[in-house]
Amino acid sequence: QLRLVESGGGSVQAGGSLRLSCAASGKTLREYFVGWFRQVRGKEREFVGTIGWSSGNTYYADSVKGRFSIAKDNAKTTVYLQMNSLKPEDTALYYCAAGANAYYPDYWGQGTQVTVSS
Repeated sequence: QLRLVESGGGSVQAGGSLRLSCAASGKTLREYFVGWFRQVRGKEREFVGTIGWSSGNTYYADSVKGRFSIAKDNAKTTVYLQMNSLKPEDTALYYCAAGANAYYPDYWGQGTQVTVSS
């Protein structure tokens, strides 16, 4: 069973930056995508971005392109979401997720809150 643990959420003012971490354990990531989704209470969960663990290829939602970036550390089996130029509309609960399908992952973390104030 793959376990994903997020960290790094918090509160920041608009224009600021945050970096989220997702530490994976329990299963090889070799054939998986590891990515990030976010959800605002009362709304559907939204894809943010993902990285192919073997290829290193990254994919992003249009809403975050140019502001967010995803990187991985193979040795630590950790994926990072660097968020720059944050906007109030980026406020959400951010989830790390992994699976063979980048947009329909099988494994989820518990989520970490990001709050951006104007």
